[in-house]
Amino acid sequence: MTTLDFADIHSLDQIAGASLQQLDRLEFGVIGFDDEGIVRFYNATESRYSGLSVEKVVGMHLFTVVAPCMNNYMVAQKYEDALVHGRELDEAIDYVLTLRMRPTLVKLRMMARPGLPLRYLLLHRC
Repeated sequence: MTTLDFADIHSLDQIAGASLQQLDRLEFGVIGFDDEGIVRFYNATESRYSGLSVEKVVGMHLFTVVAPCMNNYMVAQKYEDALVHGRELDEAIDYVLTLRMRPTLVKLRMMARPGLPLRYLLLHRC
């Protein structure tokens, strides 16, 4: 898992089955949050890129406090729709982060499955 590249993620099981230490060693950001949108995991890579400490992010709402620039139909609404309709979500999009930084092009991978305790957002800086 330590050498896993963003493009090598083929299923949610690879992320959900990894240990916190393995997720911290990845070269891309991983945010795990619950059905209420509360961040439960924020990997070291995303912390380094965003400049936000893990301690300040865990326990906060992802789309209203941590990353309000993603509180829109392209990101937050996709998770909400999957939750409401009981569907799996696995979608990648190109996106531009704009909060607390100059515009930064990223590839987002949105992943969720009914019954799992966490939903995941993967961020790869282009």
